[in-house]
Amino acid sequence: MKRFIWNYKASILIVAGIILFCSFHEVVGRNTVLNATHFSLEVFKIFPAILVLMGLIDVWIPESFIENNLGNAAGMKGPIISLLLGSFASGPLFASFPLALTLLKKGGRLQNVVIFIGAWSTIKIPMILMESSFLNLRFSLLRLTITIPFIVLIGFVMEKLIDLDFLENKDGYR
Repeated sequence: MKRFIWNYKASILIVAGIILFCSFHEVVGRNTVLNATHFSLEVFKIFPAILVLMGLIDVWIPESFIENNLGNAAGMKGPIISLLLGSFASGPLFASFPLALTLLKKGGRLQNVVIFIGAWSTIKIPMILMESSFLNLRFSLLRLTITIPFIVLIGFVMEKLIDLDFLENKDGYR
């Protein structure tokens, strides 16, 4: 029981906080519970498809393909492929994290995986089309020319700052 509480302490604290908050502010507490329920249902709708996609990537795409195109051997084409993969992806941002983990397990370079997540969150093609229809094409292109170099820079910096040996030993992702 102690291990369960220790492993889920953040979730337990959040639930306890919501219960405490509900006792003081019933309407806000009810809205919080409704929003949390709605978000949880949304996650449960999408998550099975993510798991299937992770399984298909794991089985169908050989490690050598990932290593050659997104790993250390990829060179300059790695960031470009990562930007394209993230740009053409669809779905909420939380869907990118299990896929990113799968890419890391298959030998993807951390820089390229971070670029993939950054592109997924900011450079989706449908989002750019909608943005340009509301804010005009010039604004969208300017935002892209500013965003893309910073995504690549963030990927480079993250790779320099994060010790992959620590992650491998702690989480066993490889």
